[in-house]
Amino acid sequence: MARVDVLIPTCGRKTALAITLTGLLGQTFQDFDVTIADQTTGERYLDDGEFRTLFRALSLKGHRVRTFANLPRRGMAQQRHFLLQQAQAPLVHFLDDDVLLGPQMLERLVHVMEEERCGFVGAGVSGLRHLDDPWPDDMPFEPWQGPVQPEPHTWETIPWQRYRLHIRDNPLHLTRRYAADGRIVRYKVVWVGANVLYDRQKLLSVGGFGWWERLPPNHSGEEVLVQLLLARRYGGCAILPAEAYHLELPSQVPDRDVKADHMFEELAPLLAPLGGP
Repeated sequence: MARVDVLIPTCGRKTALAITLTGLLGQTFQDFDVTIADQTTGERYLDDGEFRTLFRALSLKGHRVRTFANLPRRGMAQQRHFLLQQAQAPLVHFLDDDVLLGPQMLERLVHVMEEERCGFVGAGVSGLRHLDDPWPDDMPFEPWQGPVQPEPHTWETIPWQRYRLHIRDNPLHLTRRYAADGRIVRYKVVWVGANVLYDRQKLLSVGGFGWWERLPPNHSGEEVLVQLLLARRYGGCAILPAEAYHLELPSQVPDRDVKADHMFEELAPLLAPLGGP
């Protein structure tokens, strides 16, 4: 069994998914398998020649590749729940289908997880079209001093302002400012999107995404909710350098009126902090 299951939800993104898989092929960390849950209707392009070649190339490096059709679409929480059900590895890497990883990204995520033993470790994804934008001076950047610890927030004390760390190309700016020498920096977050490594048992212990049936299909914020719950019980962090780049495609969830993270008030009291990671 591999150390990591890379879990990729996808829908209608043939070119982007191929780029994402190519980024996995070049990773310095190689102890992973790949599971893809496809919600594309109509043509099943995962059977096309370019994907057969990618899957075979991954297999040649020792990676098991599995693909599933997960239809009908019932929202991203159900899609992630479905993927998590397929996983067997102790660590699961939820990777969006429009993210290109630099070659050491997965190695760094696994290294920090094995040191910290926390709930999740992520790295922000940069949109490189913003490279020339001015860098704001008031970023809420707070490195962890010592081991990553639980952050037992209530709804009223969640540090939502930390979301600014991961918009536009801010992860790249943070890397240049705080980790230009390549050293790994752990810092506090409210959540990380698109590129997150989880301890599978810890994720399951806070319910995983098993509450998906309580949400309409047009929700967002499902990873926000699980990371808030994990941070409360086990701690979590993001890391620099952040070698992850958004392919800048339109969101597959344009209607974001329903926020899964609002369930935090109901679920958090059921999960008492453990007092340490």
